[in-house]
Amino acid sequence: MTLTISELESQRAELLRQFLALGDFRPGSVTTIFRRCGKKTCHCAQPGGEGHPQVRLHRKAGGKSVAESFPTPAAAHLAIEQVNEFHRFQELVSQLTAVNEQICRLRSPQTAPSAWTPEEKKRLLRFIKRPRGKSRRSSA
Repeated sequence: MTLTISELESQRAELLRQFLALGDFRPGSVTTIFRRCGKKTCHCAQPGGEGHPQVRLHRKAGGKSVAESFPTPAAAHLAIEQVNEFHRFQELVSQLTAVNEQICRLRSPQTAPSAWTPEEKKRLLRFIKRPRGKSRRSSA
């Protein structure tokens, strides 16, 4: 079923309203690992002991992977909510892009000028004639 431009524009407006409702968010993924504390009398040192849960946020920073631990369960829960909100943001971006692509395909080309203006032609020709970078041959 093909939607009209006005229906797609109303979908886009609704998506933009949802962007305004986003809360705090940050990228990454949250994992839980179990670690042993090293105390001989602790339950984690017993045979079959599970260990102490440690929640971490993994993300990229400056091209490197970074892991962040949280001091309290409340801080971990807050980070989980923020990561979930980031995933919601990514989904909204994807939906908005899809709606905008449909709108662009349906827009009538009659609204645009039918011929290039002399200034546009001149700019286009300059762009076409411009060298595309240095040659790949090594200068010895």
